[in-house]
Amino acid sequence: MAEEILLPSSRKITSQLTGSLLAVAFLTSFGSSMLYGYNLAVVNSPAAYIKNFYNQTVLTRNGTGLSGETLTLMYSLTVSVFAIGGLLGSFIVGMLVTRFGRKGTIVKTTILVFIAGCLMGFSRICGSPEMVIFGRFITGIHSGISLSVVPMYLGEIAPKNLRGFLGLVPSIFIGTGVFAAQILGLHELLGKEEYWPLFLSVVVVPTFIQLLLLPWFPESPRYLLIEKNNIHATITALKWYRAKCDIQAEIEEMQEEQRSLLSVETLSVWNLLLDESVRWQVLSVMVINIGMQLSGIDAIWFYTNDIFENAGIPAPEIQYTTAGTGIIEIIAGLIGCFTIEKLGRRHLMIGGFTMMGVCSAGITLALVLQVKLLFMRYISVCCVVGIIAGFCIGPVLLSSLLLSFSLWLSTTSNPQMSAGAYCYLVFATVCFSVAVYVYIVIPETKNKTFMEISRMFTKKDSILETQGLLHVDQLKLKKMNGYGGLEHASIEFDSSSSVP
Repeated sequence: MAEEILLPSSRKITSQLTGSLLAVAFLTSFGSSMLYGYNLAVVNSPAAYIKNFYNQTVLTRNGTGLSGETLTLMYSLTVSVFAIGGLLGSFIVGMLVTRFGRKGTIVKTTILVFIAGCLMGFSRICGSPEMVIFGRFITGIHSGISLSVVPMYLGEIAPKNLRGFLGLVPSIFIGTGVFAAQILGLHELLGKEEYWPLFLSVVVVPTFIQLLLLPWFPESPRYLLIEKNNIHATITALKWYRAKCDIQAEIEEMQEEQRSLLSVETLSVWNLLLDESVRWQVLSVMVINIGMQLSGIDAIWFYTNDIFENAGIPAPEIQYTTAGTGIIEIIAGLIGCFTIEKLGRRHLMIGGFTMMGVCSAGITLALVLQVKLLFMRYISVCCVVGIIAGFCIGPVLLSSLLLSFSLWLSTTSNPQMSAGAYCYLVFATVCFSVAVYVYIVIPETKNKTFMEISRMFTKKDSILETQGLLHVDQLKLKKMNGYGGLEHASIEFDSSSSVP
């Protein structure tokens, strides 16, 4: 009889949701993640005022105003430079979290928000469109950093049984940020022409609150132990974040991880792409994230007002219709939160992308037919709501938002101006393609460990699984370049699992 092999990670470590955990989750999401959603939508409402400011400034400087195409290009740069900054932020986040820690990175990068807020807030007084554009670029850098470090920080301070819940908090706050921008952009609030610089710079308020309170909370225990080798600080942090839990067991688990990391080799991105053992996993991550950005959701967020205007919605009603989509976004996100563990990630992913594809095709149909059938304008509004709801129910809860050049390409210009109503067919094709890929390739990951997921992606293990020869608790992690592959040669069987 072979001895059953159990991994350290199989030890059941659970803990209750404490006030400290909840406070950190809300503080980091409120002061960082929410700003991403806010900055996605904040340029939508004051678009006409910003364009007028650009035109008047150039007229004062040169004696001649900007042509329509140049003005549109300049405004599109203001929109898309946020994503370019996000790309840069995502590149440097690894260096920052290693040097300053998870909480340290969140706290220190708040300076970017204050710099950006000052640039955008004083841009009209200084008569400088460049300050608006550069301010947007800096907020993009901050968002690119926050989208990576906030989930990392929350995932490391949370016990295993609460990581899913805390991991969804930033996503909810992203939707809340979009909604906040839509509400503040109403004409009755900050939607007047004289208020647009304040509207852009109000992001400093939640960041200031975060800066006042977050430094009082401990750093990530995992970072303190694995990267700083500070056992005393680790124990202090765990006591702060835990109510009733076996702290010694958690420390032993992290020490085991630390020993494993010391014995593995770090792969370059290129070598990771060439590694056949994780090729489908890497390809799946790329397909999903690229599909999210090319699904058209960013264009919908940035150009909601223009889309509703082209759909024939009366101008006075557009701002309220846009604000209504924000409410739908939050509700859809909450639905996703409360159903993700019951329905599974795979079903929400397929359903979300399929819903977005159907609604994108529906917008095309509505815009083509609304000249003859007036009621089709309301169909297009419903389709916009459906795209946002589909994204928040499925994709946004399952993958971190990847700021990349794909987002820049989708926001460089108003897509409807570029390709007419048929541009949404491109988005529909992308959404349907991703849904089919997920259905065919990606297995359900609900209640699965990393080993189980890796096994499901391995053809040889799938064959063993169908023969009833493989059990999760008998697998052994292969120390393979830092990302737990499976070492088939080390599989041992217990007598209770043998095949008759």
